[in-house]
Amino acid sequence: MSNPHTTDIEQPLASPAPTSSPERNAVRRFLLWTGAKPIPLLACIAIGVIFRFAVPKPSSVSHQAWQLLAIFLATIAGLVLGPLPIGSWAFVCLTVTVVTKTLTFAAAIAGFTNQVIWLVVASFFFSRGFMKSGLGDRIALYFVKVLGKSTLGLAYGLALCELLICPAVPSTTARAGGAFLPLIKSMAAAADSRPWEASAKKLGAYLVQSQLQCSGNSSAMFLTAAGQNLLCIQLAKSLGVNVPNQWITWFKAACLPALISLSASPFILFKLFPPEIKETPDAPVLARQKLEQMGPIKRNEWLMIGTMLLTVALWISGNCCLCFCSRITFTLSNKEKTQSVRRQALNMATVVAAMLGLSILLLLGVLDWDDCLSEKTAWDTLIWFGVLVGMASQLTTLGIVSWISDGVARFLKSLSLGWPASFFILQAAYFLVHYLFASQTAHVAALYSAFLGMQLAAKVPGLLAALALAYNTNLFGALTHYSSAQSVVYCGEWWFHDRVLSDQISTASSF
Repeated sequence: MSNPHTTDIEQPLASPAPTSSPERNAVRRFLLWTGAKPIPLLACIAIGVIFRFAVPKPSSVSHQAWQLLAIFLATIAGLVLGPLPIGSWAFVCLTVTVVTKTLTFAAAIAGFTNQVIWLVVASFFFSRGFMKSGLGDRIALYFVKVLGKSTLGLAYGLALCELLICPAVPSTTARAGGAFLPLIKSMAAAADSRPWEASAKKLGAYLVQSQLQCSGNSSAMFLTAAGQNLLCIQLAKSLGVNVPNQWITWFKAACLPALISLSASPFILFKLFPPEIKETPDAPVLARQKLEQMGPIKRNEWLMIGTMLLTVALWISGNCCLCFCSRITFTLSNKEKTQSVRRQALNMATVVAAMLGLSILLLLGVLDWDDCLSEKTAWDTLIWFGVLVGMASQLTTLGIVSWISDGVARFLKSLSLGWPASFFILQAAYFLVHYLFASQTAHVAALYSAFLGMQLAAKVPGLLAALALAYNTNLFGALTHYSSAQSVVYCGEWWFHDRVLSDQISTASSF
């Protein structure tokens, strides 16, 4: 209460809030650090410096190779610790290799000419066309309409849909974020199942976990279903393991285990992580309503279908000879006649087929160049992927991979292990070490060549070792909530009320 003996005029005025001077604000802005995170940055630098100068260099390894290995380890540490966004950190490390004269400029940027890198970039543009045209949503809604009467049927419908479109959309992340997560969110919302809440267990958490696990199997089934698959083939080739007729060989080896796993995963998860809602009679109705809103298949969807069928056909047949030169001799009325057949080999690389498909989409207006320019993830991937591939290739050239593989092979031989035991030990180690990685592609670039080299030195058949490592690369993408970009897309919505439980389920399902 105010003092009754004082007037309003006599009341002391409140002191005005202190205001910062322009000079003080300028100092604050100057001192505000917006660069690399100091602790992760110092940790990455320490790893590289300690390895370079404190770890004794083997006599069989050159100074250049040892220095590049130190920079490479610092680069990989940066991918895990994240002092900078992955693209900018890769660029910094690329600059270090040139400034320290570890590599020439030409050798440092040689990775950007790798065909696989440009195929991965093109896959992002394909995915944008698939989603922009509405074709991805339409296909997913058709499966929900047919199979979505129960929660388990809904999970199988989504898994089958991804299996259908994955050969033509070579990005697991794009399929997750562009098609399946929006669809799952809408169906979950209709069932009052929401992220961040306990109600996620009604429907959304199960569907997200099932789709995440199944996506790894779909990506492992087709060579062109994920960008890291083609990187594995490229790295295997650099070590002398050539995969004949790549698309067909990959599919023949992967189809049976992938189909078995796809058939089992939704059911196993249904038992391990059961949804509270078992029947979803509203899902087909919701899908039917959305299909009616979309109307008949539009021009751009038909163009997308035709272009993708052509591209996939070229991917399948590109390494086969469409025609060949031959000389046919036959006998007719005791007279030999010779007929020469002039044909030409197709011999089209996978990346060339992708470039042709993308060019068609641009010419027909399904995509425009602004769509490509706005696909920031594609250009970011081009930078860091090119740096990692270039470093990994140079490590192989300089003999680091062979030095590591020979050492591990001698150790395994001292244990009197045959190649089957060595195969299983190294495959398990390659799989489990992914707990330290947040990217499948980074894992491949860092470790695929080394583990393949170890198995080759242990006398494991080259084709078996190369393909098994490549298949495991897809499977450990669902190992944790951070183990791949698609895991981040799905789990970033925090559908899992119990995050630890979700990781345990991911691990069990992957194995």
